Amino acid sequence: MGTSVQEKLGVQPRKGLRLSDILVTVLVSLVLGVIYHFWGSVYNLLKPLFFEADELLYGMWFAAATLAYLLIRKPGVAIIAEVAAAHVEVLFGSGWGLTLLLYGLIQGLGAELVFAAFRYRSTSAWTVAIAGAGAAVGSMVMDFYYSYTDDLQTWMFLAKYGMRVLSGAVIAGLLMLLLAKALDRTGVTSLLRPASKKDYEALDDPRHV
Repeated sequence: MGTSVQEKLGVQPRKGLRLSDILVTVLVSLVLGVIYHFWGSVYNLLKPLFFEADELLYGMWFAAATLAYLLIRKPGVAIIAEVAAAHVEVLFGSGWGLTLLLYGLIQGLGAELVFAAFRYRSTSAWTVAIAGAGAAVGSMVMDFYYSYTDDLQTWMFLAKYGMRVLSGAVIAGLLMLLLAKALDRTGVTSLLRPASKKDYEALDDPRHV
């Protein structure tokens, strides 16, 4: 095999998490964890509109997983970010406690599996939207586990979780992608990457795998 791009640039491969990666992930989680805590007030504003209208805003609770991945692009980041953000909510006094941490774990796993399916190489709109939807599916699994779906008729179930999946794709997916691109334009994300943007993208070239 030839000399890898990482070796040419004098940087380490991006496969493993560095301490700086974890710190950035935690920082993202702290910010979004605070937003998560207060998001319930915004979420409840839609309730009077129509059945389960608030589900259209549910996707914000998956945003830590997708945003952290867009900034770091390494295995495990989505899970760490969601669990850390859930911890922040607990520290703010959420009554959900351990349940909230479990939701964070499974939601993060839902997004993580999508990124893994693309081998952590894609940050396309489709990939991130599917990851947001994957986190929504994770939350649905937890709702099943806690029997929150038992009283729902079929149409209610489809409406409720259809809107949640859509919200995950749009808010946690597309909106976080726009935010990550905005941060990229400010130069903030260059501090998280091993070289220039061009060189960073070169690391994903299959010829160097």
